[in-house]
Amino acid sequence: MSVLTVLNSMRLPTSPRERTVWILSLRGAKNPVSHLTPYASLWEEEMGANGLPISTATLFLTNKECPFRCLMCDLWQNTLDERVPLGAIPAQIHAALSQLPPAKQIKLYNAGSFFDPQAIPPEDYPAIAKLLTPFERVIVECHPAFIGERLRDFQRLLTAKLEVAIGLETANPDVLERLNKRITLAQFQEAAQFLEAHGVDLRVFILLRPPFLSEEEGLFWALRSLDFAFECGASVCCVIPVRDGNGAMEFLQKEGDYAPPKIKTLETAIEYGVGLDKGRVFADLWDIERFSECSCAAERIERLEAINATQKLPAPIACSVCGKEV
Repeated sequence: MSVLTVLNSMRLPTSPRERTVWILSLRGAKNPVSHLTPYASLWEEEMGANGLPISTATLFLTNKECPFRCLMCDLWQNTLDERVPLGAIPAQIHAALSQLPPAKQIKLYNAGSFFDPQAIPPEDYPAIAKLLTPFERVIVECHPAFIGERLRDFQRLLTAKLEVAIGLETANPDVLERLNKRITLAQFQEAAQFLEAHGVDLRVFILLRPPFLSEEEGLFWALRSLDFAFECGASVCCVIPVRDGNGAMEFLQKEGDYAPPKIKTLETAIEYGVGLDKGRVFADLWDIERFSECSCAAERIERLEAINATQKLPAPIACSVCGKEV
C-alpha cells in the first residue's frame, strides 16, 4: 500500500517506512536555529537521591535532527538538517554556561541521541568533557540503538557521574511499535543492563496517554511503564503528558485516536510512582496549563510542583467537578 493510498484512506500506515513518510508529510516548518547557540537553556533545582535539591543547568543543544521520526515527537522543530561542524557543541555549552549560575549537575538534551555521531561529533567529546569538569553529574539523552562503546568513550573522559535518559515512552508493546520509536521492550531492557554493567545511572521518560489509548488505558499503561522502568533499574522516571503540536498528533486527535490527558490523571500517575518508593518520579510540568481545564487546576499544579520538589505526597485536592473522574 502506498503512502498516498494510506493518506487518502485516512489510516495510519503499519510499516515503519510508510509511517515515517506519513509523519513527515504532516509536519510544518522548523524554527530558525543556529549551530552557534543552544536553542534554549535554563537553571533549575531538582530533588536529588539524598533528598536535597540539586542545582541544575539544563541545555537544549542545537544539532542534526534525530533519525527516528517518532509519531508524537515535536523536538525536530528546533533541529538542523545537517551535522554541526566540529567545535560547535563545545561552543554552545561554553556560551550557555557563561550565562547561567553555577550548578552541581548538568543536563545536555539534544532532541535526539547524544551518542548519535551525526548529532554530537565524537571528536568533540574531549572538549565537551573538559567543560563539564565543574559538575558532579552529567545527564544526557539517548536512544537504545546508540548505547554502546561511544558512551564508554565519553564516560572515561568525565570526572562526573554519568546518567543517561532513555525514552521508554510506554510498556504497551503494540502502542510502542505504532509510535515509530523503533525499539522493543527487550531492546530497552538490554540497554538498561548495559548501563548498569558500566556504572551509568538510568533516567526514563514515560508518556502519559500516548495515541490509541483512552484516559483509563493511558493511566493503566503509565503505571505499568513505571513498574517496568524500575524493574529495569531506573533511578528516576519522568512522566510526560502527551501534547499535540507536530502535525501527526492533530491528525490523530481529529480522527479520535488521541486526546490530551487530564491533569488529575497525571497526578494519579505521579502519586503511584512516588508511592512505589523505588526511585524519584517527576511530572513534566512544561505548558501544564493546557491540560488544566477544571477550576481546581491551579491547586493541582501547585501540588504537583510540591511533589516534584519533595518526593512526598501532600493532602489530595478535593474537587466536586473532576473528583470522580480518573
